[in-house]
Amino acid sequence: MLPAPGVFHFLWEITYGAVQEGATVRTIGRLASYRLEDSEVTLTLRHGSAQHQLVVLTGFVEPFLPITGALYMTLGECESRGADGDTVLRARVLTCVEGVNLPQLEHAVSEQRRFFQEREGGTPTPHTTTGGPC
Repeated sequence: MLPAPGVFHFLWEITYGAVQEGATVRTIGRLASYRLEDSEVTLTLRHGSAQHQLVVLTGFVEPFLPITGALYMTLGECESRGADGDTVLRARVLTCVEGVNLPQLEHAVSEQRRFFQEREGGTPTPHTTTGGPC
C-alpha cells in the first residue's frame, strides 16, 4: 500500500500545530544545520517577522550531501517527539530545490487551496488548515 501523497504545509503551519500527528506533509525550508550522528536536519523559514524551524529526521534518506543555507523540499510524516511534544518530520524524500521563487510558491499554494475549497463548496481561508496539534 502506498503512503498518502502529502498535502503542502508551510513551515509555520506545522510549527503552530495545524497538522495532525501521523499526517503526510510536504514542506520547504532552508537547511540550517545537519547532525549526522542524530540523523536530523533543521529547516528554517522566515514568515513575516518570525523565523520558524522544524527538525527533520533523515534516517530514511541518507546518505545525502547537505548544503547549509540551501532550500530543501521534504515529504514525510509529522510526529511528536519528547516530553514537550516537539513537532518533527520523518522524511521519506529530501530534495535540494535551491532557486525556487518562495513568494511565487506561496501564492501558488494559496491559489490551489482556494480552488479546492471552492470546488468543495467551502469559503476560502488563506494559510489555514484543520486538525489538532502534531
